[in-house]
Amino acid sequence: MKKVLLLICLIFTCITYSQTKEFKITGTITSLEDNELLESATVHAERLKDSSIISYTITDAKGYFNVEGKTADSQIKLVVSYIGYKPYTKIINTKKQHVGNLNLELANALDAVVIRSSAPITIKKDTVEFNVKSFKTKKDANVEDLLKKLPGVEVDDEGAITVNGKSVNKILVNGKPFFGNDPTITTRNLTKDIIEKIQISDTKTNAQAFAGEDSDGENKTINLTIKKENNKGYFGKTAAGIGTDGRYEYAGMATRFKGSERVGLLAGGNNINSPGFSFGNQRLQFGGNNRSFGGGQGIVTSNNYGLNYINAFGKMFELSSDYFYKNSESDNKTTSNRETFLADGTSFSTNSYNTSFNESDSHDASVDFEIEIDSTFRIDIESDFNADINKNTYTSNSESFNNSNALTNDSNSNSIADSNSKNFNNEVNLTKMFGSRGAFLRVELTANIDKSETEDLVKSETNIYGDTPNQILRDQYSDGNTDKTEIGSEVTYRFPIISRLLFFDVGYEYSNTKTTKIRSTFNLDQNTNDYTDFSSLLSTDFEYQDNVKKPRAKLSFRNEKWSTSADIAYVNRTLKNTDFLRPETNLEREFNNLEYGLGLRFRKNRTSSYRLRYNFRNGTPSLSQLQPFRDESNPLNIVTGNPELDPTKTHSIRFGVSNFNWQERTGFWAFGNATITNDRVVANTIVDQNTLIRETSYANVDGFYSLQGGGSYSVTKKWEDFGSLKSEFTVFGNLNKNINFNNGVQYSSKATSISPRIGFDFMWDDVFEIRPSYSVSFNKNTYDIDSFSDKNFTSHDVLISTSTFLPKKLEWRNDVNYNYNPNIADGFQKSAWFWNTTLRYSILKDQGAVGIKVYDILNQNTNARRVATEDYIQDSSSTVLKQYAMLTFTWKFNSLGGAGKKFEPSRERRYRG
Repeated sequence: MKKVLLLICLIFTCITYSQTKEFKITGTITSLEDNELLESATVHAERLKDSSIISYTITDAKGYFNVEGKTADSQIKLVVSYIGYKPYTKIINTKKQHVGNLNLELANALDAVVIRSSAPITIKKDTVEFNVKSFKTKKDANVEDLLKKLPGVEVDDEGAITVNGKSVNKILVNGKPFFGNDPTITTRNLTKDIIEKIQISDTKTNAQAFAGEDSDGENKTINLTIKKENNKGYFGKTAAGIGTDGRYEYAGMATRFKGSERVGLLAGGNNINSPGFSFGNQRLQFGGNNRSFGGGQGIVTSNNYGLNYINAFGKMFELSSDYFYKNSESDNKTTSNRETFLADGTSFSTNSYNTSFNESDSHDASVDFEIEIDSTFRIDIESDFNADINKNTYTSNSESFNNSNALTNDSNSNSIADSNSKNFNNEVNLTKMFGSRGAFLRVELTANIDKSETEDLVKSETNIYGDTPNQILRDQYSDGNTDKTEIGSEVTYRFPIISRLLFFDVGYEYSNTKTTKIRSTFNLDQNTNDYTDFSSLLSTDFEYQDNVKKPRAKLSFRNEKWSTSADIAYVNRTLKNTDFLRPETNLEREFNNLEYGLGLRFRKNRTSSYRLRYNFRNGTPSLSQLQPFRDESNPLNIVTGNPELDPTKTHSIRFGVSNFNWQERTGFWAFGNATITNDRVVANTIVDQNTLIRETSYANVDGFYSLQGGGSYSVTKKWEDFGSLKSEFTVFGNLNKNINFNNGVQYSSKATSISPRIGFDFMWDDVFEIRPSYSVSFNKNTYDIDSFSDKNFTSHDVLISTSTFLPKKLEWRNDVNYNYNPNIADGFQKSAWFWNTTLRYSILKDQGAVGIKVYDILNQNTNARRVATEDYIQDSSSTVLKQYAMLTFTWKFNSLGGAGKKFEPSRERRYRG
C-alpha cells in the first residue's frame, strides 16, 4: 500500500510540474529623488499563497534586471529591495512582460530600523548578505547544512569552507568570535533557527576595517547575525552515545545571550577520534578525520572543556575571551617497508615497526580588548597563553638490506620523553586617523615569550654489519631548557595623495628574537649505575639571535571597481649563533635583500572580480641548516649544517577570477599560480654503500618552478514544490620541477598531476537528498637521471551521501566511499569500500532524538598506502578505528527571545536551491 501511495505522489508531482509555465519579467530600478540607476538591487518573485521565493536576481550597472522562472500560479508578487530605500512590491501576472522603470523611495531613519528586507540576497558594498529564511534545509539544520545551500559556497568533509574558491579563515557571530579559532564549533553546533542573516566579506583585521583599508582579497570572513529580539536567552545542546567495543562519546554546549553579553560553556569527550564538539551529529561523528579510506592514524581518547565570555562595556570598550582545557591519549602502531634507489642504479630496503603512546594536557586562554576612544582613535590588544604537558613512550625497530638482500644494519630503541611548554603572546595595535582624506598612523607592538622544559630517557642498540662491523649502544638521560623571547614593532603612516582614492604608505618594521637552548645528555655510568657521564657529542648549549630591520613603502589606488598597489621593502637581517660547547661552530651572517610586489584587482560588478598579484621574496635558511654542527643523535642519519648557504629567492605570480550569475544560478571561479625559485635550500645526502649510514648536509640549487591552476563551475536547477539539483565540476592541476641530490649526483624531476571532480546535490524537499561525486587523479613523475624510471599513478574515488526523511520523524543517513588505486603493490589492498550509516528518530516535540549509527559496516577501514617519490617507494600501514555500533541520544533547548518553543517557523519565505 505504501508503494502505491508513493507512486501516486510521484505521478501527482509530475502532473503538477507539467502544468508549470515559464515567466520572464524585465525592468529597470532607479531612485525616485534623482533618477539614479541602482546597481545590485535585489529583485525577487514570490508566491502569493505562502511567500516562498520562486526566483531572484541582482540588477546590473545600468539598473537592469531580468527575473525568469517557472510556476503554476497565474499571479506572483514582484519585490525590489535596496539598502537605504523602502522595499517596492507589485502583484503581476506570470507572463513575459517588461514592467518599465521602477522608482525606489528613500527610507528615513525610522524606516531603516523598522523595515526588514525579505530579499534572499542583499549586496552591501563589499559584503554579500543572505537571508536565512529564503533557503530551504532540513528541519534542525545547523549552519554548515545551510552554508552548503548558498550560491558560491562549498564545504568539504572536514568542515573547511570556500567562497568562489577563496578560503574562509574567520567565522563570527554578531561580529565576534565564537569559541576560539575552530570554525567547525560554530558551523556544526549553531542551528539555522537562531540565525537571521549570513554576511560574507573579504577578511580584514579590526584595524584595517577601522581605517577603511582594502584587504588582499585572498580570504573570506563569514558573519552570522542573530535577530535582535532573539539576542536574549539560552541556547544549547547535549549528546551522549555508548557503543560496542567500549566506544563512547559525550558533548554539551550552553550559551547565554543577553544583549552584547555572551557566555558559553563547552564539554566533550570520546574515544572514536572525533576532533571536536560534534554533538551527536550523524555525519560528523564517524571518527572525525578517519572517515575516508587511507586517512587517520591511531586511536585517540580525548576530553575537551571550554569557556567563552564576550561583552561590550558602553560604546568604547569590548572584551572577548575564551579558555580551553584538553587532555588526550593516543595509541598507534606503524609498519613500513621502504626501497631507496641510488644514483648508480643500486638500491637498499628498510623495514621498520614503531609503536607510540602519547598523553597530553593543554590549557589555552586568550583575551582580546577593543577600545575605540573616539571615531578617530582605536586600540586593539590581543593576549594568548598556552601551556602543554606531554609524555610520549616510543619504541622503534628497523633493519636495512643492501642490493643483494644482505642485512647491513639494524636498530632498536626505546624512549620515554616528557615535555612542559608555556607560550605567552601579546600584540598591541594603535590606530589614529587624521582628517577626512584617509590619513592614519598605526603602531603595532608585539612581545612573545616561549619556554619549554624536556626530559627523556633513551635506550638504543644499533648494529652495523659488513666489512667494518660496529655496535653502538646508548643508555642516556637528557634534560633541556629552551627560552625564546621575541620583541617587535611596526609603524605605518598613510599619506592621502587624492582623498580616499590614492595613498602613499611609509613604514618601518623591527624585530629581535633571542633563543637560548641548553640540552644536557648523560650516559649511564656503569660504576655508579647513574646517569652522570656527560656527553658533549649529544649535548647543546647555544644562544641564537635573529634581528630584522625592514623599511618599506607602498603606493595604492582604490575606487569602486579598481584596486592597485605597488610595494617595496629593504630587508636587513642578522643571524648570530654562539655555541658555548663548540666555539668553533659560532656563526654570524648578515643578509641584505630587496623585496617588492605589484597587485591589481578589478571588480566588473558586485558579483564578478579579477585579481593579479606579483611578489619577489627572500627566504633565510634556518639555524639547523646554517650551523656547522654535526648532529649525531641518530647514528644512522648524521646531519651537518652549511654556513655558506644563501637566501632563497622566489618570484611568484597569482591570478584569480570569480563570477556568479544570479539569474542563471551559475557560479564560476578559477585561479592560477606560478613560482620560480633560485638558491633553494635542499638536503644533500650521501649513503655509505657498505654501512648504509646517511650523511646529510645542505646546498643551494637553481631551477625550481611550480605551476598550479584550477577552477570550478556550478549550476543550480530548482523545481517549484519539488526540489533542486546542484551540479558542480571542478579541476585542479599542477606541474612542479624539483632539483635534488642523490648520493652526490644532482638531478631534476618533474611531477605533473591533474584531478577533475564532478558532483551533484539533489534535494527532494523534506523527503530525500543524495550527493554523489566522482574524482580521479592522474599523476606522472619524470626524471633526467637514467637510474630512475618514470612513474605514472592513477587513483579513483566515488562518494555517495544520502539522507531520507520519511516517515516524518525518522532520518536515515548513509555515507559510502569507494577508493581504487591500481598502483598499490601486490599483496596490499588496492580498493576498499567505507560505509557508515545512521538512523535517528525525533522525540520530545522534536527537541530530542535517539539514534543508532554503525561505523564501517563492511569492516574494511584501512590506511595501508603506497608513497612514491623520486628516490624511494614506501608501503605502510598503521592503527585505524575499526567497526563499531553506537546508540546515541541528543537533546536541545532554546529560550532565545522568550520563544524557542519550536525550532522552525510554521511559515517562512524560502528558496529551494
